[in-house]
Amino acid sequence: MKTVVLGMSGGVDSAVSAYLLKQQGYNVVALFMHNWEESDDGCCTAEQDFDDVRRVSDKLGIPYYSVNFAKQYRQKVFSYFLEEYRKGRTPNPDVLCNREIKFGPFLQYAEALGADFVATGHYCGVQHIDGVHYLLKAADQTKDQTYFLNQLSQRQLQNVIFPLADITKTQVRAIADELGLSNAHKKDSTGICFIGERNFRKFLQNYLPNQPGDIVDMQGNCVGQHIGLMYYTLGQRRGLGLGGTKQGDGRWFVVDKDMQSNRLIVSHGDESVLLSRALMASGANFIPQAPSQHFCCRAKFRYRQAEQDVEVTVLPDGKLSVQFAQPQRAVTPGQFVVFYDERRCLGGATIDEVYK
Repeated sequence: MKTVVLGMSGGVDSAVSAYLLKQQGYNVVALFMHNWEESDDGCCTAEQDFDDVRRVSDKLGIPYYSVNFAKQYRQKVFSYFLEEYRKGRTPNPDVLCNREIKFGPFLQYAEALGADFVATGHYCGVQHIDGVHYLLKAADQTKDQTYFLNQLSQRQLQNVIFPLADITKTQVRAIADELGLSNAHKKDSTGICFIGERNFRKFLQNYLPNQPGDIVDMQGNCVGQHIGLMYYTLGQRRGLGLGGTKQGDGRWFVVDKDMQSNRLIVSHGDESVLLSRALMASGANFIPQAPSQHFCCRAKFRYRQAEQDVEVTVLPDGKLSVQFAQPQRAVTPGQFVVFYDERRCLGGATIDEVYK
């Protein structure tokens, strides 16, 4: 009997994944990853989540273990998170967590336990053809999580199983209900784990000092004060403190950040200034390789977005020039551009520059 080590988070998706794997005849071992220390001022619900892992594992009759990757997480993910915010960018630590933790030390630990395969509760699929491994979109397109897995390597995809590839979230909840699992109706986790339900600004203040400065309009007129450029992202409308400052109809929103002068640039009303036509990206990872040096495909610039037509050029230095078929709103440096064809996730890269 083949052994699968499953990353179990305490949520309903990984719980049902364990059940499905067991039904398929695997010897399933649940492994809970403790990635953040409560003493680090975060608000992860690790203790409660591990209780859910224990209850589900006992119900399904599978062994379960906990492993602490907090040191690796802080070195590989959290340090990156802080450095990106220091640069005034908006990072996506979940992508790095998958590459550096869930398919890094977790994979190594699972292999040390004697795993033939590893598995997670991600909504996506994998296909193996002649020793080449492809990342596939999930059947449930509303939950597809390939965006967060765009940096995975061939080695990381080699022996992985995604049990939820072909079923919907509604079906997952129904299976959990039928089994009487304690977390059948547990709320899905959202946002960044180590921040949890905490106020984002208060959390970040523990690690990065505030650097207040001017908020200026497109003509350079001062219209208010910001508390630090790191707390704002392109297109943001809320939390600007400009409610009483009127310039015709519409709302204020963030257009850009002037890091050199520590100024937050905003506009009012017409949001066409947020539209861009192209971007430059670095750190490209293709699954398994770029279709060619110049190709057309579809792409997402953030997770909750419909795929858009793009034209990609792989430059001699490895960076990517990405041209948009239609102008895109609030494409943000620090986030990932992720590429797709009809069925596969082709990989992705970090957005560095955006061209209006």
